Amino acid sequence: MTTTLCVAASAAGARLPALQRQPPHNVILVVIDGLRGRIVTPQTAPEIARLRDAGSYFPNSHSVFPTFTTANASVLATGHQLGDTGDFSNTIYTARQIASAGGSVTPFLENDAVLGELDAAFGGNYLDETTVLEAARQAGYGTAAIGKLGPALIQDHVARDGATTIILDDTTGQHGGIPLSSDIAAKLTAAGLPLSTPGRGANGKSGDCRTPGTISANNAQQDFFIDATTRVVLPTLKARNRPFAMVFWSRDPDGTQHNQGDSLNRLTPGINGPSTFAAIRNADGDLGKLRAALDRLGLAATTDIIVTSDHGFSTISKQSGSSPSAKQTYTDVPPGLLPPGFLALDLANALDFPIFDPEAHDSRLAEGAHPSRGNALLGPDPANPWLVVAENGGSDLLYLPTHDRALAARTINAMLAQDYVSGIFVDDALGEYAGTLPLSAINLKGRAATPTPSIVVNFRSTSSGCAIPTNCQVEVADSNLQQGQGMHGSFGRGDTLNFTAAIGPDFRTRFVDVAPVSNVDVGRTMLHLLGLAPPASGKLVGRVLGEAMPGQPMPKTRSREIRSKPAANGLRTTLSFQEVGSIRYLDVGGFAGRTLGLASRSKVGQ
Repeated sequence: MTTTLCVAASAAGARLPALQRQPPHNVILVVIDGLRGRIVTPQTAPEIARLRDAGSYFPNSHSVFPTFTTANASVLATGHQLGDTGDFSNTIYTARQIASAGGSVTPFLENDAVLGELDAAFGGNYLDETTVLEAARQAGYGTAAIGKLGPALIQDHVARDGATTIILDDTTGQHGGIPLSSDIAAKLTAAGLPLSTPGRGANGKSGDCRTPGTISANNAQQDFFIDATTRVVLPTLKARNRPFAMVFWSRDPDGTQHNQGDSLNRLTPGINGPSTFAAIRNADGDLGKLRAALDRLGLAATTDIIVTSDHGFSTISKQSGSSPSAKQTYTDVPPGLLPPGFLALDLANALDFPIFDPEAHDSRLAEGAHPSRGNALLGPDPANPWLVVAENGGSDLLYLPTHDRALAARTINAMLAQDYVSGIFVDDALGEYAGTLPLSAINLKGRAATPTPSIVVNFRSTSSGCAIPTNCQVEVADSNLQQGQGMHGSFGRGDTLNFTAAIGPDFRTRFVDVAPVSNVDVGRTMLHLLGLAPPASGKLVGRVLGEAMPGQPMPKTRSREIRSKPAANGLRTTLSFQEVGSIRYLDVGGFAGRTLGLASRSKVGQ
């Protein structure tokens, strides 16, 4: 491994003193799922732009990699990196069957029942860290989490009674959902709101390879969430006459960008069509309603608001000139394009392993078929797989339950031969392999309770061509969605560049913070604002964003690049990142020329 020091910068930093005021201010985290870092303008999102320009803005912001929702939900919730939380992607390998996921060992985590089973399977707390809302609840503060199924509950996933922390998500009022307390149920009824969350309707329709997906934003569902928040939850928290912490997680624009029907099988406009901008305005309007309610309730002066997104977003490409799976014929895939589960299919072909579908009761895959959700168990016995592929989107997780180093080498060589691969990261415990970097380099080696991936593979990304490349990133994605629809998860800067801004009594006004920040820092900053310091299992923590608070200095920062030893075909995994002290902020990773941001170092911040 070779290391190159690129840039060093800036003024002296200092340890931030603890807040001395009593009581602490209220803290609200608004997560606008899938909002790209440079997509906000007064035209596209006037309310977000207004908050950004009046408060503190963090243009050098970062999602954690892999750039998926539950992964970033876990770091926002805890202030710990993924190596500690163990929520490595939306789909992980659990090494045990999860009944609420149909008995699969590769469950999708955006599900309240699945999260409950994970907690039960991993010592009562699958994250093995205390979340911000849990710590606040234990300190006697009011707590609430409202919005998207999965990430909302993750904010206090051990509080499932509906009373100690108010939880409202997609399954509220439905079988398997977190129950409503009698008090909240009565108040919803009094406000003329339903006791069951409305469905997404047309917005939930993703279409197929012949039928376009949605052209509608997620209006009805989000109207319920923001109405419940402003008319029931906030008044309830205020009436308790104590500080509160709340998370509001907007599904839009993420859900609409995934399912949009503006660009079926075409890379343009991709995620820059009218459906996407309607979804951004939907989320933007909710932020405006939230701030108006704080004003109306007399809470604005005592409430800090942090607005962030979990990750950026990209248009899906299903193109490859090297993949054997793209040369096969499938009933639900246009000829010549990659099928769902292409990585598993190509690895099974290269390794000559039988392949089984964990979402189909571990049945062996038929000739001419692809895994139903892209996940796969490779080897002669699905109950004891040699290799597990957890499909996620712009990157996939691979697990070697036997920790076979020779198999790891064969798997890596097979992936190095594919043109859709851009960067491979390997568990430090398996040793060093040419062309790859270790998981520890990207904050994935810590004290996770869940199984640590053996290999994380990133897929190719580029720009479709626009003035701001991160606004039009295109990535190869292992997904059931179609070419031209939306995805994330890659190590391109279009996915790692999220949006972050803050406003309130503890933040500077009209301040632009050029230091690197990440979703991990947001979790740590919330704890600081609330005056909380819960015990930690792991040490991979973020920092408090003190420079955005009055009277605090800018931290020292530097930019670095690490490159692996070259593989036999010359490919080298490269990692570009920034540092504040020992905290690493991941800009981009992959093979030069195959990841947006690596081809030109000057473009990384765009």
